[in-house]
Amino acid sequence: MRFKRRKRDIKRLMPAKTQKDPSRGIFTRRALLIMALQTGALGLLARKLYGLQVENGDKYARMAASNRVSKRYLAPPRGHIVDRYNVALASNKENWRALLLPEETTDVNGTIERFSTIIPLDEHDRARILREMRHKRRFVPVMLRDFLSWDEMARIELNAPSLPGVLIDVGTRRVYPEGESLAHIIGYVAPPNERDVARSALLALPGMRVGRAGIEQSQDTTLCGTAGSVEMEVNSVGRVISELNRAEGTSGTKIGLTIDSVLQHAVLGRIGDQTASAVVMNCRNGEVLAMASTPSFDPSLFDSGVSHTQWLEWINNERTPLINKAVAGVYPPGSTFKPAVAMAGLKAGLISPSDRVFCPGHLDVGGTRFHCWSRWGHGSLDLHQALKFSCDVYFYEMARRIGMDHIAETAHSFGLGTPLDIELPHTRTGLIPTPTWRQAHHHHWNGGDTIVSGIGQGFVQVTPLQLATYTSRLATGRAVQPHLVRSLNDETGPQATAEHWPELDMPAAGLAALRSGMFAVVNEPHGTAPKAKLTIPGVMMAGKTGSAQVRRVSRALRESGHFNSANLPWEYRPHALFICFAPYDNPQYAVSVVIEHGNAGAEAAAPLARDIMTDTLLRDPANHITPPPERVADASDTQ
Repeated sequence: MRFKRRKRDIKRLMPAKTQKDPSRGIFTRRALLIMALQTGALGLLARKLYGLQVENGDKYARMAASNRVSKRYLAPPRGHIVDRYNVALASNKENWRALLLPEETTDVNGTIERFSTIIPLDEHDRARILREMRHKRRFVPVMLRDFLSWDEMARIELNAPSLPGVLIDVGTRRVYPEGESLAHIIGYVAPPNERDVARSALLALPGMRVGRAGIEQSQDTTLCGTAGSVEMEVNSVGRVISELNRAEGTSGTKIGLTIDSVLQHAVLGRIGDQTASAVVMNCRNGEVLAMASTPSFDPSLFDSGVSHTQWLEWINNERTPLINKAVAGVYPPGSTFKPAVAMAGLKAGLISPSDRVFCPGHLDVGGTRFHCWSRWGHGSLDLHQALKFSCDVYFYEMARRIGMDHIAETAHSFGLGTPLDIELPHTRTGLIPTPTWRQAHHHHWNGGDTIVSGIGQGFVQVTPLQLATYTSRLATGRAVQPHLVRSLNDETGPQATAEHWPELDMPAAGLAALRSGMFAVVNEPHGTAPKAKLTIPGVMMAGKTGSAQVRRVSRALRESGHFNSANLPWEYRPHALFICFAPYDNPQYAVSVVIEHGNAGAEAAAPLARDIMTDTLLRDPANHITPPPERVADASDTQ
C-alpha cells in the first residue's frame, strides 16, 4: 500500500509533457480539417483573383477607366463657302454667350432673376432655361443667353459678384457677308430639332447647326466636319475633376461655288425691286455664274432665331421672299417654248423649216377660236419668220400636226419639265403635260390642250433654271447639266467643256434653223425683241421673247380693241420672259429672265436680259477683267 501511494506521488511530481493527453488525437484531426478548409478557400480566392487580374484583367481595366474617364465630343467648326474668286459667302465668327452652372449657386431662381434685370429674358428664353434645367444635372451648364454684345458681356462681368454660377463662354455663329444677295443659293443654318438629333447624336452637341436651305442643306454633311473630343476625369457621380486629354475636331470642308458674287450683285441691281428671277449659265460647262431671286431675306436671322412677327411677314408676302424662284418657281414658258415645239416636229420628220402656215390672226378648231397675239395676223410664214415674229397661229398648227407626246419627249431632252442634277434642295421639276398624264388625273385630253401647249400655255410649267439649261442646250447641241459646286478645300476638279456633255439626239440642221430664228428675234428688222440687241462691238446675241398669261382673256374683250394687259391689277398681268445666248457665232453664256406679272417679255424682260448678258460678257476672264480688289478676300480671314 505504501509502495502504491508513493508511485502515485511520483507521477504527480513528473513534468506535464511526460503525461499522456487523451484529447491529443482529436485536436490534431480538427487542425487538419481547418487547414484543409483554409487551403481550399485560399485556392478558390487565388483562382478568382487569377480570373480577375490575368484572364479578364484588360476587360475590367477598361471598365474601371470608363467609370473614371468621361469622354465628351466637341462641335467642329463648320466649313466655309466661297465664290469662284474665293470671296467669303458663308463663314464663322466668334460670339459670346452666358452660361449658368446650377451647382455653383444655392438659389438658382434668384440668380436667374438677377440676371434678367441685367440682360432681359423673354418668355421663350425662360421656358427654354427651365426645360434644360429639368433634363440636365446640376453640374451641366445651361445657356442663359446667346449672341451677347460687347456691352452686354461687360455688364455681366461688372455684376459677377451678384451672379454666382454665371460665366461667359465663347461660341461661334454663322455669318453671311453677302446677306440677302445670295440667301437663296447659300441657304441658312438653324439649331437641330429632335428629329435631327434622333438621326445623329452628334447634333446634340452645343453649338451644332444644321443646314436648312440652299448649299447649307444640300452639302450639310460635307460642311459639318468631324467632331473633336475631350477626356475628363470624373468622380463617382460624374462631376468633372480634371481634363486628361483633348483632340480638336476637324473643320468642315471648304466649298467653292461657280457663282461670281460681283455678277450676282450686278444682276440684282438690274432687277431692282421687281419680283423676278434670272439665271446666268456658262452654256459650255454648265457652271451657274449668277442665280437671282427677288425679293429675298436675311439668312443670318435663322441662326439667332426668327421672331414670330418676321415669320408672318415673310409667309404672308404675296411676292414669296423665302422661295428660290430660280429652282422652285414654276411658270408657263409662253413663247419661249416655241423652239422646243418646232424641234419636236423637225426631229420626228413631221415638219420642215420651209413649211408655211397662213396666219389670219386666229385659228378655229372645233368651234373654238385660238387667237394670235397680233389680231391682224402675220400672213404666210415659214419657221424662221414664225420665230422672228413669234406667231401663235403657226405654232398652234405645228403642235396639232406634231402631237403632244413628241413635244413632251423633245422638251424633256432640252431639260424642261424634268429633274436637273443641281446641288440645291427643294427644286421643282415643272410639267410637260401628256394625254397619259391627264388621264392619270381622271380627265380627258382634247385637241385644244395640245394647241395651247404649242405656245407654252395650258398645263406647261417650267423653272427659270430649266429655261437657262434649255437655252444652253439649244446653243451648243449638247446635254449640258447645270451645277454650283466648283471646288472642295481649294482643290478644283477637272472642268467640263462642251465636249464633256453628250450630243443631243437632234438634227444639226434643225438646231441651226432654231438659232437662226432666235437671231432674227433680236437683230433683224421687225423682230419681237429689238431692245435686246447688244451694244458691245462685234458681239451679237440670239434670244426669244415670252409672255405667259395667268388668267383667261375673253374673246369679246380681245376683239373690242381696247384690251391692254398693262392696265390690269399687278397680280393679273402676264409674266414676262426672255431667253438668250451669246456670242451668237460662238455661244459662251445663256441667260433666262422671268419677271412675275411683268406684262410683255419684249418690253420688260428683253432689256433686262440684254443688260445682264452685257455684264456677263464684260466680266469674261478672256477679256482680262478681274474682280475689284475690295471684293477679293480669302474666306479664312473671317473667323
